[in-house]
Order: sequence, then C-alpha cells, then structure tokens
Amino acid sequence: MTIRYGFLSTHPPTLCGLATFNSALATHLGGGGIVRVAETGDDLTSQTDVVHTWTAGTPAGWRDTAEVLNTFDIAVIQHEYGIYPGRDGGEVLSVLRRLTVPSLVVLHTVLTQPTPGQKSLLEQIVSAAGAVVTSTRAARDRLLAGYAVDAAKISVIPHGTSAYAGPPVRRDPRPHLLTWGLLGPGKGIEWALRGLARLQNLDPAPVYTVAGRTHPKVVELHGEAYRAGLHQLGAALGIAHSVRYESAYLDDRALGELIRSADVVVLPYDSTEQVTSGVLVEAVAAGIPVVATTFPHAVELLTDGPGLLVPHRNPAALATAIRRILTKPALAATLRERDGQALGWPAVAQRYHELAATLVAENRPVAVAT
Repeated sequence: MTIRYGFLSTHPPTLCGLATFNSALATHLGGGGIVRVAETGDDLTSQTDVVHTWTAGTPAGWRDTAEVLNTFDIAVIQHEYGIYPGRDGGEVLSVLRRLTVPSLVVLHTVLTQPTPGQKSLLEQIVSAAGAVVTSTRAARDRLLAGYAVDAAKISVIPHGTSAYAGPPVRRDPRPHLLTWGLLGPGKGIEWALRGLARLQNLDPAPVYTVAGRTHPKVVELHGEAYRAGLHQLGAALGIAHSVRYESAYLDDRALGELIRSADVVVLPYDSTEQVTSGVLVEAVAAGIPVVATTFPHAVELLTDGPGLLVPHRNPAALATAIRRILTKPALAATLRERDGQALGWPAVAQRYHELAATLVAENRPVAVAT
C-alpha cells in the first residue's frame, strides 16, 4: 500500500535526538512531508521535505498545523514534553483532536513520576491517537503501569539505526573509549573521566573520545560551562592528555568510522528515566561492547546482551567494567557477536509502515474538535 506520510516533529537543521530520529524515519518511509516544530529564532531555512513550520509563539499555530497534516494519509507525531507550545507542550493535543486522518504517535519519554499535568496530558494524547509506539518494552510497561491508557493501542518498535557495522577502524594504538551525542548536565561524562583516571595503570592506558556539540538548550541557558568543567576535571585528574573532545557535527560516514574505531562505548548517563537511547542502539547495532549505567533502555538491551551494566555515578564500577572488556579478549569477542540487522532503519521503517497501513485501511480517525 502506498501511503503519504505527514510527520510532525522537530527536524534538521535543529540538532536534537528527536529531529535526527524523525529525519531518519521519514527518509526510510518516504512519500510524504514534514511539519517542522521550531523555536523562535531557530534557523528556518526551508528544506525540500518541510511543507510547513510551526513556530513557537504563533497564535493558534496548532490549527494550521493540523490542516496541513490532514492533507496526508496519516499523521506521524513525535512526542516529547516541551517541544510543542503550551504547558508541557500541550498544544500537540489540540492538533491531534483536529485531525481527520489517522494518527500514529511515537512516545520518546514516559516518566515514572510525572506531574499531574504531564500524566493527564499523556493519557489524553494516547486516547486521541489512532496508535502509539514506544521504542522499548520498558516504556510500554511503564505506560501501562502508571497511566490510564488502552493497551491495545500500544506497539513496541525499536529505535532504528544507520548501518554502522563494518570492519574496525584503528585510529590509535591505545584502547579507545567513546561517548557521543549532544552534551549537557546529566550526560555523566564526569563519572567516565573519574573512571578513566582509574585505568591509567593499563599498558597502554586508554584514550577517551567525547564527540558531540553541547545541546543547544544548554548553551542557551548556561553557555559552555559544562564542557569547561569537564576540561577542568580532566586536568585536575591528570588525564587531560588522554581525552579528546570532538565538537564538530559528524555526518553518517564520519560517525560510522568513529564508532568502528572504538573498543568500548561508554554511556555513563545520570538519568534513571531514559527509556530510549539512539546512541545505545547504534553502538549495539555496530557490534561495539557497551558499558552503561542502569537506565531503562540499557537494562533492556544489555542484560545478558552486548554490554555490561554499572550503577549510576560510580566511577569505580565503570572502570572495573571497562577493564574487564579491555583485558579479556574472549569477553570482548562475545559481546561483539550480536546481530543488529533488526535494529537497522529499513527493518524498523517496515514495521512502522505495516502499522500505518493497518490504520489507513481501517480509516481510524481521531476525535475532531468542535
């Protein structure tokens, strides 16, 4: 079945995980257009796939947004608190209620302790949607346990990944640790630095690459204070010579080479709420051993799988896990022997297409606002 998809989300040139996810999903589903959500002051350069921009501060911008989405066969809506106008991003609900075409909502955050407003909003979004997707079983279970929602509407489709698997790329004779993604407080890089300091007695001692720009919202509020603090901590620990910061934006080819140069991907995140991590999925699909804190997505993917889990904010545990992988070739080989094909975007997009085709065939529209 040929389907014309209308996507509602942040979108490049906005730099965030949601924009990257939506861009990849739209590319692999094809046959549609993007309604881009943007902040006032964002780069509003028009792209060929963007058919409309919903800018924060536009009075009743949800009305025009819904009308544009209604010109497609189905609306695919990425949901994250705070990216849409209104309290907790609540104006996305107005869009959903005004749609006359079926809707598929992808939930990127499901909180265990939402505010009453956040809980009510998410319940109403699920009620208004034709179908809901979470990227992990953990998110689905959390949604069913903590919210009044219809379980029959909810499907689990994994986060997709680009084809980063391939032959190793050796950049340095030293073992290579890698973290990538937008930086900011909560990323936990400070714990990885403290862990790296405990590995200096290895011969050779590892080098650690931290790749990624500071998150735009962090820059807006705090400038580069977090990144500066990391540099200061590295100097104080005596490991500045072993840490490389790459803040340039990497295209798929460059990122793929960087990932394949790693011996261990380190995800020392502070969050205990994170039910979706694109970086984690990309590392697993590329076959690189992962050491991660016990955030929900990591627990789901790495338990008895391609990595090791450690407690939050525990540099000693991080160092012990990394040391095990670097000094035990058999363990590293076992962790690398994973098939990531099911996580590739073609397979993931096919599952989205099948779900969308069912909605379109059943012509399951959501309630129309009066």
